[in-house]
Amino acid sequence: MNKITRNPSTSEPVPEAGHMADGSIKRQTVLVLQGGGALGAYQAGVYQALVEGGIEPDWVIGTSIGAINAALIAGNEPQNRLPRLREFWDGVSRSSPLDEFFRMMVPSNIFSNMGTVMRGIPGFFEPNPSAMLGVNREVGVENASYYTTDPLKRTLDNLIDFDCLNRRHTRLTVGAVNVNTSELKYFDSSLMPLSAAHIMASGALPPAFPAVCIDGEPYWDGGIYSNTPIEVVLDERPRRDALIFAVNMWQPRATEPKSIWQVMGRQKDLQYASRGRSHVARQEQLHRLRHVVREMGKLVPEERREDPMFKELASYGCPSVMHLVRLLSPRLDGEDHTKDIDFTRAGIRTRWQAGYEHGQRVLSEMPWECDVDMLQGIVIHESQE
Repeated sequence: MNKITRNPSTSEPVPEAGHMADGSIKRQTVLVLQGGGALGAYQAGVYQALVEGGIEPDWVIGTSIGAINAALIAGNEPQNRLPRLREFWDGVSRSSPLDEFFRMMVPSNIFSNMGTVMRGIPGFFEPNPSAMLGVNREVGVENASYYTTDPLKRTLDNLIDFDCLNRRHTRLTVGAVNVNTSELKYFDSSLMPLSAAHIMASGALPPAFPAVCIDGEPYWDGGIYSNTPIEVVLDERPRRDALIFAVNMWQPRATEPKSIWQVMGRQKDLQYASRGRSHVARQEQLHRLRHVVREMGKLVPEERREDPMFKELASYGCPSVMHLVRLLSPRLDGEDHTKDIDFTRAGIRTRWQAGYEHGQRVLSEMPWECDVDMLQGIVIHESQE
């Protein structure tokens, strides 16, 4: 159970599952996980800190590796979630004497990452023989990639209890983009049964990984369109009070790059940080206006409130308050534009520990326990290492 207390909540109707015994509406706790390959170990560490602090999410939203972490959480009973996350990350981490030898010679994981490029990652992806036929050979959208993710399907089938997931105790939403229409689609366990295909579609980053077909339509990684799926919870109707933990791995700010190598790293950060701040800024403005409408409605005389026009206009008002806690993975010494394929055991362990310690610090501070202006609908709490 979520140990966090909340203020008396809204009168806006929500599903019965969101109601407390006294009829009030429970504030939902939401975990939003960005895409970022091997950087996703940081998210697992944050989740460990949350659950040890007594917080289990009601809703987990993810893209790419965030979708995999989210499915491992929502797709298992609470007592099995951390063990399954550890099993996944232990399974995809690599360690060899050569990795350590090369790292001593060169302060970077470049040689280990080259091994990932050439051999893939056990339990995740492996070279696709069809790629040897040449990049111009027409092999079909589900086979047009440098790697095959068949190992990932087996891993997900082993580690996720899809019966548990589709009982909807914890809501799961994963994002993928339609290859043919370029439309972003969110697959949501509250609306449909989810399978390994939906998770894999969210992580099908081209041209490395192949598209995944669902209901006859091919999908790629949702990170191509929006790598920070925060808009899902901010746009949800009906709106509810929420405590949202958004766990991000790509740096929105950095020093000016001075070499082509540094430019490559900065370009990737900019691409996958994915307009998270602008999404939230827009939502802040909209939600403030909703609160303004609510307050203005209180000034209308009682005898006018039954007017159909008033009711229609007042429906745009909203009393919900959303606390958004943004956690950002720290930079590691020696990381570069290949950091998202740093599946070395040391790299995975370091990022997991960083997420764990960061999550612990956020829980000790509890910035969401604060006074909120009546017109402020979204309250942002930045938290960086």
